[in-house]
Amino acid sequence: MTEKRPFDVLNTALNNSVLIRLKGGLEVRGNMISYDIHMNLVLDGAEELQNGEVKRKLGTLLLRGDNIVFISPA
Repeated sequence: MTEKRPFDVLNTALNNSVLIRLKGGLEVRGNMISYDIHMNLVLDGAEELQNGEVKRKLGTLLLRGDNIVFISPA
C-alpha cells in the first residue's frame, strides 16, 4: 500500500463534494474548488447541515483551515 500525503488526499477531493465539520460543531457540505497550504478551502454550492438535513444554502464559501476539524467525501 502506498502512503498518501495530506495534500494528495486534498487533490483527490478537488471538484468533488465534501463534508466538513468546523470547530463549534457546524457542518458544511459543498463542492471543493480550491485549497492552499494552510488548508483554507473554497467551497461552491455550500450548504449548512444540521442533523444531516440542509438548514440553509450558503453559496460560495471560504473556510479557514484552522477552524476545520475534519474533511470527508460527501
